[in-house]
Parts: sequence; C-alpha cells; structure tokens
Amino acid sequence: MKNAKLFKAALIVAVVVMATLAFAAEEGATVASLAPIGKGLAIGLGLLGTGMAQSAIGAAAVGAVAEDRRNFGTALIFFLIPETLAIFGLAFSFLIN
Repeated sequence: MKNAKLFKAALIVAVVVMATLAFAAEEGATVASLAPIGKGLAIGLGLLGTGMAQSAIGAAAVGAVAEDRRNFGTALIFFLIPETLAIFGLAFSFLIN
C-alpha cells in the first residue's frame, strides 16, 4: 500500500517535470530558462518530502504523547526534524542561477 502511494507520487512528479521540459523545449529553451524549473523542483520536492515524513511522524508522536505526556518534548523534536528538508530545498533554490 505504501509503495503504491510512493509510486503514484513519483509518477505525478515525473509527468509534471516531463511536461514542463517539453513546453520549454518548444520555445528553444536555454539553460538559463530552465533555472526557474530547477528552483521550483528544489522547493516543491523538498516540501513534498517534508509532508510525507511528517505525516507518519505526526501520527506516531500523537500516539506517544497520548500514552505518556512526558514524551511531548521528544515527539516535538522528531516532528520538527523533517522541516530541514524544506529549508534545504529553499536554500538550494537560491544557489541555482
């Protein structure tokens, strides 16, 4: 079940990337004109990974806190760790010229 969802997400991303590149190639795209696509992919895929990670971690964190309230701090830290993917995606988008 989880592999099917991952496959569907990867397929959607691949179709969007290929369609974007196809439209860009029609207009005689250069490397400079593909930079916005790279920036969008860096941010978008970083956020997609963050969302997928936090969905599983959030459910586990709520369960752990429901069992014992002392687990709140640890659960919060583990819930916030995937946010670095979004931050890295944003940072790398600034590096693309």
